[in-house]
Amino acid sequence: MYKIMKFKFIKESYQMPVNIFKTFTHTKQVLLGVLSIFLLCLGFYANTWKVAKDDWFGRFEHYSESLAVGRIVKSRQDGIFSTGGLLGRGFPEQSTQKYYALKQSREALIEYQYEAYIEGASFDTYTTYDSQTGGQAAFFSLLDKTLPQSSRAKLALFYLLSSLLAACILALIVQWFYMEFDIVVAVSVLATMLLSQWLVVFGRNIFWSLWAFYLPMVMVMYFLRRHRAATSLPLVKFTSLVFISVLIKVAFNGYEYITTTLIMLLVPVVFYCALDGRNMRWFLRHALLAGLASGAAMLLGMVILCFQIASVKGDLLSGVNHILFVLMKRTHANAVDFPPEYAASLQAGMGEVLWKYLQGTFFDLNNYIATQNTFISTYLFNIRYGYLLVVFIIVTLLLLARKGVLKHGIERSRCTALVITAWFSILAPVSWYLIFKAHSYIHTHMDFIVWQMPFTIFGFALCGLAVNIFLPSLFRQKIRHT
Repeated sequence: MYKIMKFKFIKESYQMPVNIFKTFTHTKQVLLGVLSIFLLCLGFYANTWKVAKDDWFGRFEHYSESLAVGRIVKSRQDGIFSTGGLLGRGFPEQSTQKYYALKQSREALIEYQYEAYIEGASFDTYTTYDSQTGGQAAFFSLLDKTLPQSSRAKLALFYLLSSLLAACILALIVQWFYMEFDIVVAVSVLATMLLSQWLVVFGRNIFWSLWAFYLPMVMVMYFLRRHRAATSLPLVKFTSLVFISVLIKVAFNGYEYITTTLIMLLVPVVFYCALDGRNMRWFLRHALLAGLASGAAMLLGMVILCFQIASVKGDLLSGVNHILFVLMKRTHANAVDFPPEYAASLQAGMGEVLWKYLQGTFFDLNNYIATQNTFISTYLFNIRYGYLLVVFIIVTLLLLARKGVLKHGIERSRCTALVITAWFSILAPVSWYLIFKAHSYIHTHMDFIVWQMPFTIFGFALCGLAVNIFLPSLFRQKIRHT
């Protein structure tokens, strides 16, 4: 009896520090998650960290957002399913002077949608936007009907909710890096999310629903992590998960950046394939299932959109023709088959488009530090995506050259997996720039966001891993020399 009690005491004494460590780790993880959501949400909602210029932040993509605001007004007036539930913009009575003024000024028409919502006005006529199902506007229309606050207060709440959803989905990515690597990598990812001016300006926009772009990737991340130890993955669950998440994405922001989203969801598949030493057959099986599930979700979304358009225009063929027209004008169609305003974008070369996006700004130090030196303000303080590409290449070479500093084979495989995944992830933004070349050529006011889906996120994770590897070794070397 004494021996049994002694054994239990020794066992409990051994487990106590382990349990304390687990509790401490869990607490640190929760704190990191809460802090990530708080910091990101503040940045998205109010540009608190001044990453973007205030005038740009305040008016970013009002053109697109006004479609959702106009839809909320229409839903409040005639019901959520009126005019097929499609997004759009409304006009006052045609006999009024304001109607003619709005017809002549796009900016005035955009602002009128907000004015009509805040003042509780009604539309006499309504023009639909036929390229999205309008799930985001339906969601906010339901909230608009439910909440008792004033319209101005509800609009602020919509911005806050969009910011919070975006912050939560990105915080889950930060948490994933913490669980798979450590606090240094996770904080590196979080810090650079906070510094990305494109994430900030997109974060609260109620039309774009930033969170929906990342939803499929995040769901696959956590699903694969949870089932790593299983001898075989529940493929039906995996396929269903991809189908549901892509369908939600399509419902909330349509087919915007769709190739980027589809490649993004394969990023965790690549990571766990490399980390666990899976063979190519494993990867191809999961990639094929993800492709089939995504295709089914997109097809269902198109069918729904065609019926929505048909409810307004009278026949399903109108919806099909619209989808084909939009697809062609945004990709590689023959310029002679389209109006003259599309000629430049359709004739542009893919190299020209890609070079344009490498010159875009990720973070602008000029927002914080004033300098009269044009060279410094233009080329040094303006941190461009091309610069980041060079930095990520250098960090990758350093990591591959110094894998020997990692003590265990598991750590080496984790480093290698991150390197492979980071460079696979560049296919996500590049796919949009090259496949949807015409769209990218025109929309330089917004398409820089796809660099963050998720290439820069994984690129900065590489930087965090390099810091974690090299700084301790440099520190130990300094101690030895002293």
